[in-house]
Amino acid sequence: MPDSIYRDFDGAQLEWQYSPRAHTPDHDAAIAEGLAHSTAYRETARNARYDIAYGASASETLDLFLPDDPRGAPVELYIHGGFWRSRDKKDFSHLAAPLVDAGGISAIANYDLCPSVTLDEIVRQMRACIAWLHRNIAGYGGDPARIHVCGHSAGGHLTAMMLATDWPDFDPALPADTVKSAIPVSGVFDLEPILNTSVQDDVRLDAESARRNSPALLPAAAGPRVAVAVGADESEEFRRQSRDYAESLRRQGLEAECFEMPARNHFNIMTDSARPGDRLGETRLRLMGLR
Repeated sequence: MPDSIYRDFDGAQLEWQYSPRAHTPDHDAAIAEGLAHSTAYRETARNARYDIAYGASASETLDLFLPDDPRGAPVELYIHGGFWRSRDKKDFSHLAAPLVDAGGISAIANYDLCPSVTLDEIVRQMRACIAWLHRNIAGYGGDPARIHVCGHSAGGHLTAMMLATDWPDFDPALPADTVKSAIPVSGVFDLEPILNTSVQDDVRLDAESARRNSPALLPAAAGPRVAVAVGADESEEFRRQSRDYAESLRRQGLEAECFEMPARNHFNIMTDSARPGDRLGETRLRLMGLR
């Protein structure tokens, strides 16, 4: 029997657990569907602002999708996935549609990718993005007191890291409750197993950087409402990580629901959330006060 290197998994088993493409046979079709929806939405969005800089690097930009009359609208920052090393905000524009239709604002952000930068830097960039929204969203009709965060996969991890942020320490101008709610989807919240997968080739963590970027091991800010979601067709480890993270938040006194989406995998869970009546999509609207 091969030796286990994390929990009861040997190297090959662990790689499979943390390789969504390996355990999702139809992932190419699901990705293509999302890209097609995103392209179509960018062609029809009536009130969008593209490539707004929130920081100094060329990748520190965001797209804003606004309703026709956004006065005092809540805003959701959506953080894309790609294991911190791939994908682009433009791939996910379609996720703005249900929020905009309900009167909300959608901000979809880019960030620099590993290995060009460290994971610490990506976390800093997302914090800077939220600080930018707090300072500037009123100029677009949004309410800086109603900032919400949602992210998938690597973006789910980054969403959870936003919950682990002491906002006044990051920026004294920010209130402690800068983020009002968060929805981490299909995330990895304890990064220890990543050290033993091929993702490590680009992310280049060590034991200490993995610990300080593991939201399941960090204190969360008090107050935000949290919903942790994962696809029922995802690997055992992705589902366990979501359950364990939600439980860590509850132990800290946060209101944290956790649910698995039936017939959803790592690649269709977000695109399908834009369908009417989808539980994840309805949760995004509900936590923003749009339901």
